[in-house]
Amino acid sequence: MDNNNTSTQTIANLYGLDGKKLQRQYRDYLSEFKDWEYLEQSTKWLVYPQNIGKRLSIDEIALSQGELYTVVTNKKAKGRAGSIVAIISGTKSEEVIKYLKKIPEGKRRLVEEITLVMAGGMKLIAKKSFPRAVQVIDRFHVQQLASDTVQDIRVKYRWQALELENEAIKTAKNNNYQYLAEVFSNGDTRKQLLARSRYLLFKSPDKWTSSQKERAGILFKQYPMIKDQS
Repeated sequence: MDNNNTSTQTIANLYGLDGKKLQRQYRDYLSEFKDWEYLEQSTKWLVYPQNIGKRLSIDEIALSQGELYTVVTNKKAKGRAGSIVAIISGTKSEEVIKYLKKIPEGKRRLVEEITLVMAGGMKLIAKKSFPRAVQVIDRFHVQQLASDTVQDIRVKYRWQALELENEAIKTAKNNNYQYLAEVFSNGDTRKQLLARSRYLLFKSPDKWTSSQKERAGILFKQYPMIKDQS
């Protein structure tokens, strides 16, 4: 007997059926989903105490229609079956803590490490729910915050450059002379330099092209603060 998983869409294609309709019929009539003992609570919270481990991760994820859920996973499972420890609707600390405490305290106290994002709410959830766990900040989140900071500085300087250019154009017009924008050695004007640098700031310097290296050199010379934050 073949025990491999097959999607409803694959079956529908094989027999010339409407895939979405087959999926609904399977969910509503064949799968016994409506008789699931956790159906009523499943839109708010689900916990799987049997999946808990020594090293967990907690994060907020946008799922259905952009609604945020707090998800706790077992890092040892690496995204495979048995990864999810809890999935809870919303990110309010008190609500998440309440549902996580449905996991027996003995199991929660076995957790030695929990990886989380840099948010006060997440820290409180981790502290109250897994009191013995060492909190580790997600390095990818740290990198994202650093990148966002650099981009914010770049955007601020670009708005300043646009305002200065508009003032210079206005002054030139009022005094009957042609405005000529400053052009750097790579052919960028100041506002172009700040706009076009967006892409290189997302990349590691060792992946810059020759033109990006040239642009970065000019950018960092003109705006040392961007270099300091990179």
